Amino acid sequence: MQTTHDYHPHGHKVPGDRLILTYEDRFLRRKVLVLASGGTVLVDLAQTTSLDHGGVLITTEGQEIAVEAAPEPLLSVSGEDMTRLAWHIGNRHTPCQIEPNRLLIQPDHVIADMLVRLGARIEEVEEPFTPEGGAYGHGRTHGHDHSHSHGPDGHAHSHDH
Repeated sequence: MQTTHDYHPHGHKVPGDRLILTYEDRFLRRKVLVLASGGTVLVDLAQTTSLDHGGVLITTEGQEIAVEAAPEPLLSVSGEDMTRLAWHIGNRHTPCQIEPNRLLIQPDHVIADMLVRLGARIEEVEEPFTPEGGAYGHGRTHGHDHSHSHGPDGHAHSHDH
C-alpha cells in the first residue's frame, strides 16, 4: 500500500493513479482509500484538508495521485433571478457550484423548498460536484467560526454555521 503525506492543488507531472471521490470524501486527514486502479493508498496528511478536483496527493515515493470529483446526486437550480437564488444559498453557507445558467447544490429538501418558493426550478442530477471555495482562502464554505472578543476581560463567543 502506498502512503501520502503531501497535497498540492495542482499536479506537476503525469499522475501514477487517480482517486475519484465525492465532495464529502474529499475532506480528510487520515484514511485508507481505494484508487481507480483497485490498489489502496493511506492518505496521512498533517491536518484535515479539502482536496480539490484537479489536485494531487504526493506519495512517500514521490509519485502523484490525481484527485477527481466523483459523480454524486445533486440539485440543479435555475430561475429568472439567479443572483437572488445564489444569495439565498450563500446566506445559508451551503456549498454551491456556480455556472452561467445554473447552480449546483447537494440535496437538501429544506433549501430546495425555500428556492422553489423564490421561483427556482429544481432538477435532480448526478454529476461531479466542485463548489466554490470559501471567501477567505479555505476550501470549504461551511463549518467556519465567527469568534469575537467582548469587553476588557476578552470574553469571547462564537456562532458557528
